[in-house]
Amino acid sequence: MGQITLKQVRKAFGDVEVIPPLDLEINDGEFVVFVGPSGCGKSTLLRLIAGLEDVSSGEILIDGRNATEMPPARRGLAMVFQSYALYPHMSVRKNIAFPLRMAKMDQAEIDARVNNAAKVLNLADYLDRKPGQLSGGQRQRVAIGRAIVREPSAFLFDEPLSNLDAALRVNMRLEISELHQTLATTMIYVTHDQVEAMTMADKIVVLRAGNIEQVGSPLELYRSPANQFVAGFIGSPKMNFIGGAIAAEHDAATIGIRPEHIAVSREGGTWHGKVGVSEHLGSDTFFHIMIDGWNEPLTVRESGEVDLHRGDSVYLTPTVVHLHRFDQSGRVLK
Repeated sequence: MGQITLKQVRKAFGDVEVIPPLDLEINDGEFVVFVGPSGCGKSTLLRLIAGLEDVSSGEILIDGRNATEMPPARRGLAMVFQSYALYPHMSVRKNIAFPLRMAKMDQAEIDARVNNAAKVLNLADYLDRKPGQLSGGQRQRVAIGRAIVREPSAFLFDEPLSNLDAALRVNMRLEISELHQTLATTMIYVTHDQVEAMTMADKIVVLRAGNIEQVGSPLELYRSPANQFVAGFIGSPKMNFIGGAIAAEHDAATIGIRPEHIAVSREGGTWHGKVGVSEHLGSDTFFHIMIDGWNEPLTVRESGEVDLHRGDSVYLTPTVVHLHRFDQSGRVLK
């Protein structure tokens, strides 16, 4: 079991309220990602669930039990931090076994759990090595193994991939997703990287200034953002926003359109513009195009290589059904 319920949970440091009262339901077995810009409160919220921070008011229920005042050790949760926090003088085997040895578990049970975790994480061949003999990705897997052996009701990940290079991040994303499928255990994952959120989550919780802006599946947030903040935060490259007279034509303060929902042509279209910087990625090309009547470049995504160059005159046509309209406060207009 791993159902976690937050009821009007609030956190303040003195007179500074960092998380206004919020409600959140995390279902058993879900992979939930807390995402948002730096300082939005996502790590603080995770630490409240873990019991590493005290709740100022409200309740936290774990599998129906009120865990608000419970110490971390009694909550049945396991946390994986940004730093690996491994003991350099201990072998991988002893690092993974450490929480079980501290709990004075039977040695046979310790060995069984360590061997099982090592098998799941492809660490069986490294159990007798020291952390200094491992790659960054392997060290992170050891830290995850230390959490697995506790057999928690939920795993809490606090930006676990931020210390890894780009290639390792991609590999570890896949490994953690595979781990979730294998263990079928609730996972709560904090990141500022919306690509991680989109590729890993069953459910995304978008936070801003401690408030929950929207909760939903990755595609729900991508296709139907609740407001302009979510629309701009979810998606890479980010959604284009246009104001002024162009937005007024659509009875909105701002309109939004994603890069893949704009067609480019040499002759005829909705907006005239000139090509600026081009980003050639092989599978896709991203053009940054200045259009008449707006002072910021629009990003346009085209498949493969397209024969457009800096200074070329082009026309852009947005797919109308994919236009998002926002009012002055950033709320969605129906």
